[in-house]
Amino acid sequence: MITHTGGCHCGRVRFEVVAPARIEVAECNCSICIKTAYLHLIVPAGRFKLLSGSESLETYTFNTGTAKHLFCSVCGIKSFYVPRSHPDGFSVNARCLDPGTVEGMTVAQVNGREWEKEYPRGRGEYTR
Repeated sequence: MITHTGGCHCGRVRFEVVAPARIEVAECNCSICIKTAYLHLIVPAGRFKLLSGSESLETYTFNTGTAKHLFCSVCGIKSFYVPRSHPDGFSVNARCLDPGTVEGMTVAQVNGREWEKEYPRGRGEYTR
């Protein structure tokens, strides 16, 4: 495990996340992820730290209201959020990680359009 850093486009929102150098991410086909090209690096809350920009974050919710879609109010980028599948953790957008620490990335497809079928227990499991 290593510490990766990242953030939004304008740099106001900065974070760090502890994850392997070779990361496994999910590409979801739900209505919001498909439009934003989000690549999910899902980690428990204890492996995520917001370094700066809390005052610039806005929250968007829809459907069940469980997911807290956090985005920078200045540049509009959603670099991380609290996902419905892991409400006790964070999903970091792998596309928002700073270059230099990711040694490899495996992308798995997730059928978020049929969320209840994909997560029959109402939530996902952490992988590592």
